[in-house]
Amino acid sequence: MSKYAVVKQLHVDEEGNGGASSGWYAHSGEERNQRPAPTMRLETASENEPDEFESYDPAFEALVREMIERLGEDPEREGLVRTPMRVAKSMDFLTSGYRTTVDEVLNDAIFDEDIDDMVLVKDIEFYSMCEHHMLPFYGKAHVAYIPNGKIIGLSKLARIVDVFARRLQVQERLTGQVAEALVDLLEPKGVAVVTNASHFCMMMRGVQKQGSTTTTAAFRGSFKVDESLRQQFLDMIKG
Repeated sequence: MSKYAVVKQLHVDEEGNGGASSGWYAHSGEERNQRPAPTMRLETASENEPDEFESYDPAFEALVREMIERLGEDPEREGLVRTPMRVAKSMDFLTSGYRTTVDEVLNDAIFDEDIDDMVLVKDIEFYSMCEHHMLPFYGKAHVAYIPNGKIIGLSKLARIVDVFARRLQVQERLTGQVAEALVDLLEPKGVAVVTNASHFCMMMRGVQKQGSTTTTAAFRGSFKVDESLRQQFLDMIKG
């Protein structure tokens, strides 16, 4: 994925009237991740158009409107007039993982416990976006770890999955990122993560194989070196 994203500039004058300029600028992914979340505002239409309309992220909406036009559609027709705002909102949510950290969702929910048996949360639903075609892929994650004096709140495992799923992703990296996050947080004896997903980029286009699924796995620590422990985990997620 390119390090830079291109965004059409939007100028807003003192009276709050905005318009997309013909200029373009590029910003790095880090700058994008640090930007504040867009805030919704209401813009008043002219006297000939008395109804108010919402604007969520004007610059992003300008890009969506241009895309609609390039596809040969009329962005002003009834069914599409609010589509740029809706797309801006949905993409802000679907990529919220860029602006959320594991520490934020963890919220100090790590506890000292003298436990060394496997902890497994399976069938964690997740929804992500393929970074190659920006089409969804979705499925379930199974996350396990062997504590080393510390345990984590069970719901936090699902939240950690969401942090990494709500980005432009590939399934292979997503699986590894969840495993590495748990290693960093808990320093456990072992971590195992398996994800199963269906990819719309293979279902809606391309090879169009609607029944295909993809499985990826990441094993760390004792799960990587102990075959019997790894098999126990794999048997448990099948049940």
